[in-house]
Amino acid sequence: MKSHRIAGTRPAGGAAVLRVAAAAACGVLALGAAPAGAADALVAVRHLSPETALKAAQAALAHCRTRGYQVGVAVVDRGGVEQVVLRDRFGGAHTIDMAINKAWTAASFRQATTALAAETQPGRPMSGVRQLPRVIAAGGGLPIEAGGAVVGAIGVSGAPGGDADDECAKAGIKAIQADIEL
Repeated sequence: MKSHRIAGTRPAGGAAVLRVAAAAACGVLALGAAPAGAADALVAVRHLSPETALKAAQAALAHCRTRGYQVGVAVVDRGGVEQVVLRDRFGGAHTIDMAINKAWTAASFRQATTALAAETQPGRPMSGVRQLPRVIAAGGGLPIEAGGAVVGAIGVSGAPGGDADDECAKAGIKAIQADIEL
């Protein structure tokens, strides 16, 4: 028996054949895009050692002390998790959370919190960032970089103003710079 077809239509089995061919083509493309091995599936990252994080925090605290500031200092890893938190004997209770959140913000946004403060002013395109939990858009948080990558961040709170907090945070980074150079 001879089958007849209307122009522009496919035989009944043709759609299934096309689906199988398309699936096979996608499989070949997916195999070509797959990682060559386990090494491509893993990413190596660098973190500050606890000793290095402590050294940075202590240097920042000491710098603030020489200027008469009683502060809180926090150093976080590249993901924003606290490694070291210090508060001077007369530092306000609020300085602990502020220092941690400044460091978290600097690590998360990979930039100084002073720069973030400028970029997130009311009316600016990024102003909504200030509404996110934990974001501190005020001076005192700095990323710590080694070999062009952020390896952590430091936050200082309690000095009179963000510029003074930044100065103390910079002293903390300077104290470890030679240790983290790659």
